[in-house]
Amino acid sequence: MSIGHDVDRRPRTGAQPRLLVFARAPVPGLAKTRLMPLLGAEGAAIAQARFLRHTLATAKAWRDAGQGEVELWCAPDARHPAFRECARDFAVPLMVQAPGDLGARMWLALCASLLQGAPAVLIGTDCPWLTPTHIDAAHLRLAGHDGVFVPADDGGYVLAGLARAVPELFAGVAWGSAGVMAQTRARARLAGASIAELAALPDVDTPRDWARLKADPRFMHLTGV
Repeated sequence: MSIGHDVDRRPRTGAQPRLLVFARAPVPGLAKTRLMPLLGAEGAAIAQARFLRHTLATAKAWRDAGQGEVELWCAPDARHPAFRECARDFAVPLMVQAPGDLGARMWLALCASLLQGAPAVLIGTDCPWLTPTHIDAAHLRLAGHDGVFVPADDGGYVLAGLARAVPELFAGVAWGSAGVMAQTRARARLAGASIAELAALPDVDTPRDWARLKADPRFMHLTGV
């Protein structure tokens, strides 16, 4: 991942900020697997498809307020009909995530923006509580920091952003564990990188998370599986 040495600088003044939405195709048996004991394979895939559209609606609201550009980064590729429908309905370009672990895929996607001089914020589709206000606040923090994160209640994070390439933040992290955010903080200190953190938010990975989501009347459109 030597690409980091080519973009070890601040983005050009006036570069259009970008929001990168990372999403997995809603394929039964492969999507939201930790929810499958509760929802079944088909139900978990339906939930993933709904989370995808909800997240893109949030991203579109941020973009339509004149804040920046949105890209949808797809896995394992961009051929699933749900991705094609989202490209049409939300007017977003489809990008394909690189091979590798989550850290490598996020790092390379963020670098694609940094190479063009654009600060970038990356989100997944597992946090319906994330709003355009959170996204805007994250971009504002990048004006004075190398990176920005929104921690998740489970020890990970639901948003990551970079104004300068810091590859150390995405390498050697135990992805999927409860120590992701703590490891990221430690790696930032070792790299001499300044990172800002916004208030933590919940995400939806497990049946317990699903119960919390279902109890929130704002998200009835997501939980009617």
